[in-house]
Amino acid sequence: MDSAGSLSLRQYGPSPGSHSHEHFQVLLGLAGALELEIDGRGMRVATGSGCVIAPGARHDFEASGGSLCLVLDSSDMGWTHCSAPALQSAPPPPALTLARYLASALQQGHPLAQAHGPALLLEAWQPSSPWIPQPPDAGARRRAIDWPALREWAALHWHRPLSVADMAQKVHLSPSQFAARCREEQGQGAMAWLRSQRLGHARLLRSGGMAVAEVARRTGYRSPSALTAALRRG
Repeated sequence: MDSAGSLSLRQYGPSPGSHSHEHFQVLLGLAGALELEIDGRGMRVATGSGCVIAPGARHDFEASGGSLCLVLDSSDMGWTHCSAPALQSAPPPPALTLARYLASALQQGHPLAQAHGPALLLEAWQPSSPWIPQPPDAGARRRAIDWPALREWAALHWHRPLSVADMAQKVHLSPSQFAARCREEQGQGAMAWLRSQRLGHARLLRSGGMAVAEVARRTGYRSPSALTAALRRG
């Protein structure tokens, strides 16, 4: 294994028993939820969250409903600064955005994802990375949007139509405030962001071998053919 590491997409299910390894293992949740016990401490890697398992840490996992994760195995000591407990379940937004791109690139066989993805992921995850948005007025305070939590909430509600007002209410903002913040922080309109999350979730479930009809049911598409058409449009 190259010191920077090796990326892979992994499906998790029943526990195989506890184990440890001599390198860092970085997990980013793409679909489902993975229950972990690391050196006796329990934690959960849900969609949009993640963790860094340090070398030598004894760990066990289980995903009763199935879980899909982007996994990086790396011996780069730079990950030492990313394995503090406070960072275990809340990777910076750039790391999550990058993880979703790398997952898609790996599925499509793009060689640059494997070549440069590990180093880019470390750079995006670093606590000192200048990813934190600064308010336009140093004296003004804005309510932060927990995008990973909003993404996970949306994934639990694909069975019903979601609106900008629904999302805004979830994060305690007005619809206009939420729409502006989505464009500013996510680079796209609120409904476009929501559609991309639903399609990304569907694509990841399909990549794990789930039947089209079941994926359509879980992600709220009106029919398997509607899902197939959406996947083709990309």
